[in-house]
Amino acid sequence: MFVEKDYHNRTQGWIEVICGSMFSGKTEELIRRLKRAKIAKMRIEIFKPQIDVRYSEEDVVSHNANVLHSTPVGSASEILFYSNEADVIGIDEAQFFDDELPNVCQQLADEGKRVIVAGLDMDFTGKPFGPMPTLMAIAEDVTKVHAICIGCGGLAQYSHRIVEGDKLVVLGETESYEPLCRACYLKATNNRG
Repeated sequence: MFVEKDYHNRTQGWIEVICGSMFSGKTEELIRRLKRAKIAKMRIEIFKPQIDVRYSEEDVVSHNANVLHSTPVGSASEILFYSNEADVIGIDEAQFFDDELPNVCQQLADEGKRVIVAGLDMDFTGKPFGPMPTLMAIAEDVTKVHAICIGCGGLAQYSHRIVEGDKLVVLGETESYEPLCRACYLKATNNRG
């Protein structure tokens, strides 16, 4: 059961992580939480990695076209420079950031800011992705969201790449990835070899 945090206590910061596979609604949930904070008259700032230009160079855009203006940054440390005036910091596609991101999130939370981070918890091979495992460990709240498996209709937790290549980061959508449950993912990856 999800318990809403006390948004009125602005002196104590914390970290929230939203994780899951592709097409699971991570960005949608991030946008929802940030919009609620904005309604509560909190100052928000949202960041995304510069490399993520799938829908927009500057906006954070969910798969179902919800949009929030963001600041694209080249490194996690840049977030500190742009977030001085914000009460709530949103960070999308956290898996693409450098390993400094957990330290940046800790610093922001220690300054009394609410930090909401969204990202893939696993890469296309099923291994923990970038700084996400550390972020999940240090967060006060972790929400794992699931997509629907296109193989069987169950809960999907894997982002199965359907295009060739071993490169870890391949930006793409439904033309490159499909959400699968464990059983369908194992079946698909065992059929490759």
